Amino acid sequence: MPEPLILASGSTIRATLLRNAGVNFTTATPRVDEDAMRDALRAEGASPRDIADALAEMKAAKVSVRNPGALVIGCDQILAHGSNILSKPTSTDDAIAQLSELRGGVHQLLSAAVIYENGKPIWRHVGVVRLHMRDASDAYLRDYVTRNWEEVRHCVGAYQIEAEGVRLFHRIEGDYFNILGLPLLELLSYLTLRGTLPA
Repeated sequence: MPEPLILASGSTIRATLLRNAGVNFTTATPRVDEDAMRDALRAEGASPRDIADALAEMKAAKVSVRNPGALVIGCDQILAHGSNILSKPTSTDDAIAQLSELRGGVHQLLSAAVIYENGKPIWRHVGVVRLHMRDASDAYLRDYVTRNWEEVRHCVGAYQIEAEGVRLFHRIEGDYFNILGLPLLELLSYLTLRGTLPA
């Protein structure tokens, strides 16, 4: 009998990705202060990759302690632009400022997943995507944010690649699922090899 699987995330996109892949799981949203931990790790000089991994691990660990015997998946995504790490926009002006910073350049999305079992990590992966943003005009960025604010206000970088946000880019290197916040193929491969999912 496969172990129960728990997604330690409140993300509807991550849940949809797993559900669409035919995975049976439950969800549990961990209570963690992501901003405080992210700021502390940045102050210590941690790389964006290490920050994404640490936040994913913290979420998995929190839920694993309360659910012995279950496999708990913790996830996090970081947007890195050079040495700068962007957060979700706080206003339409902030969203426009983020997009203005990113346009005409390359940034990375790092999507981390960590699996815990009985309070210990047993698997981890960080998927990396490089996104090349076109040099969009000020007018387009303003109009884009105005049209899409309700959707992008919850998105780091203020765009959704699965919607109109795709028009902001001229090249993307990496896995689509990592853009959505979950290294899905690697996760499914591990769960299949482990026997949690049928081969």
